[in-house]
Amino acid sequence: MASGLQTGMPVPDFTLPGGVLKDDGFERGAYTLSERRGTPLVLAFYPGDDTSVCTKQLCSYSSGLEQFQDQDAEVWAISPQDVDSHEQFARKHGLRMPLLADTDRQVARSLGIAAPGIGLRRSVFLVGPDGTLSWKHVALFGATFQSLGTLTERLTALRQG
Repeated sequence: MASGLQTGMPVPDFTLPGGVLKDDGFERGAYTLSERRGTPLVLAFYPGDDTSVCTKQLCSYSSGLEQFQDQDAEVWAISPQDVDSHEQFARKHGLRMPLLADTDRQVARSLGIAAPGIGLRRSVFLVGPDGTLSWKHVALFGATFQSLGTLTERLTALRQG
């Protein structure tokens, strides 16, 4: 279950389809990890759109998006559902970060967080500006999530070196 990816190691590159709410639309596109080099990136993996804990988690991150931006960081939320499901989820809850579709769980498997039955384990990976893993948390049980405060503290520590 545990990922072999350790702090300081390069995070494997990937490209996933996704989309983000912009004004009245949902802009779809491809999201490539290596294209985000130069800024910190929070990868928030969650088991499912419109489920109780996932909704609380992503609403928390979305409402605190400015705190991530204050750290010069982006947040990408990733789950096994398709982009159509993500669009409905984003519109229903006003989620403002990109929602990416790892429908075949290839990225989840590459990071060691794929899980039978639920698709993937709720996890957060903090990717440093150089593309290496700065910090991670992989939940054994997905009933809780890493708070906005915890993530912004980790981002502050990353910025301070």
